[in-house]
Amino acid sequence: DDSYTDYRGDYIKNEVACDYNAGFQSALAGLKTLSLDGSLPGQNAGTCSSTVSTTGSQSTTGSTTVQTTSISQSTTSSSSSTTPSGSTTENPSSGSCIGITKYNYDEVIEVSNLFYQAQRSGPLDVYGDFNHQKIPYRGDSCLKDGSDNGVDLTGGYFDAGDYVKFNFPMAASTTLLAWGAIDFSAGYSAAGQSQATLNTIKWATDYFIKCHVSPNELYAQVGDGNADHAEWDRVEDMTIARPSFKIDAQNPGSDLAGETAAALAAASIAFSSADSAYSAELLKHAKELFNFADKYRGKYSDSVPGASSFYNSWSGYNDELLWSAAWLYKATGDSFYLGKANEFWQNKDVSELSWDEKTAGAAILLAQLTGDDKYVSKAVSFCNKMADTQQKTPKGMVWIQQWGPLRHASNVAFACLEAAKIADSRVDKDKYYQFAVNQIHYALGDTGRSFVVGYGTNPPQRPHHRSSSCPTNPSESCGWDDYNQSGPNPSTLWGALVGGPGSDDSYTDYRGDYIKNEVACDYNAGFQSALAGLRTLALDGSLPGLNGSSC
Repeated sequence: DDSYTDYRGDYIKNEVACDYNAGFQSALAGLKTLSLDGSLPGQNAGTCSSTVSTTGSQSTTGSTTVQTTSISQSTTSSSSSTTPSGSTTENPSSGSCIGITKYNYDEVIEVSNLFYQAQRSGPLDVYGDFNHQKIPYRGDSCLKDGSDNGVDLTGGYFDAGDYVKFNFPMAASTTLLAWGAIDFSAGYSAAGQSQATLNTIKWATDYFIKCHVSPNELYAQVGDGNADHAEWDRVEDMTIARPSFKIDAQNPGSDLAGETAAALAAASIAFSSADSAYSAELLKHAKELFNFADKYRGKYSDSVPGASSFYNSWSGYNDELLWSAAWLYKATGDSFYLGKANEFWQNKDVSELSWDEKTAGAAILLAQLTGDDKYVSKAVSFCNKMADTQQKTPKGMVWIQQWGPLRHASNVAFACLEAAKIADSRVDKDKYYQFAVNQIHYALGDTGRSFVVGYGTNPPQRPHHRSSSCPTNPSESCGWDDYNQSGPNPSTLWGALVGGPGSDDSYTDYRGDYIKNEVACDYNAGFQSALAGLRTLALDGSLPGLNGSSC
């Protein structure tokens, strides 16, 4: 008769048991499956994902409408013998920010991690987490990298839309990702992306450890940029030579060794709770690389001429020596490294935080660690300049340069979220929060379109990216005809942030425009860390526009 009383003594109506929940839980999974495929009674053929949007988002180009379906939260397994799933505490997204924040940060963080999976070189599924469902077009590749010099250099990330592994920007990307994982871990946990992000970082750091073959010897690059760029094909089908290049005592690269030291030191902090043994290994390599960078001075792009046409060290190596000393001080607390940072400090004005120029990041980090006026003043002046006086496009993107403008905007947004953590009355954290929101929301859709592949309204469909532009049938050849075809890339390069619009906000989704439509590992690094920062602000009720609400 449906009667029920919540009374402990009535063990017939109030007993619990393992077998009571078994069929119940399986039935719930069945209903969830029906909701995904549109078969759930009363759903009117709509579908929904387990993270965010219940309808997906529509991308319109001309008269063609393309449905971009939201991805499910369980896109990456957290099981791995090297990064155990039990090592981090996740709070998987339940869509709790829907209707509260303007954009779903959880989904964008998730697809950004998928972008890094799509960029993996070597055997893809070493951690047991590779999402073959969302990235079916990728396979194992470049399994003989380093064999020309008798070393194993498999792994790491392809730099951009090509297949060269340029270690300098890869290391810079890793440092920014690790910084975000350290300081905005709560946001990652709320998004259910802690383990996926650690795996993104570890894919790079495992490779850097391989590259560091002796204390004063570090591999800098795998692949010939000119030969690589002369082809348009699948990396799995690539047959051209992939030479490897290194720096050593006779051919130094203080910038590369310093940035790699910074990346490994930052990662050692990120992994300190998840895997203490791995953290210690990272720190050991970081210390050795810092000593190498400091003792044998020189620009890596002078020692590896093939890199100079692609990632020349324009700013020199002093900023990387400063940056790495700061990170080693944070990782160790050893005053030796603070003394080195003070030695390397140069009071210069900069207008970016990038793979090449680290001065602003070092100032912010050292201001956080020391409260020293010279660092605090520089950090505050940098973020005030970005927020107040730096050129903006008509629709509000901070304009730094035409190459990867969204990357630059995202990097300084992340930098100023970090600057907001400095304990000093001169820090206008509300202004820095709003500045970061404005820049990241520009990328997510505030102009009327998204600049993140596979996310939001009218996202890019034609990124300058070889793998995703090739036919989905692997038996069909891939070449320059696929580059030149006008349609969308056959495969979705989930989460990739494209270079972005011009200074007048103009943008065309055209594969041939590699300035506006290139993707790269360093484009997503500060962007993803800034997203984690905004998610953290949403979690603690500090996100501008929420009026103290949290989610």
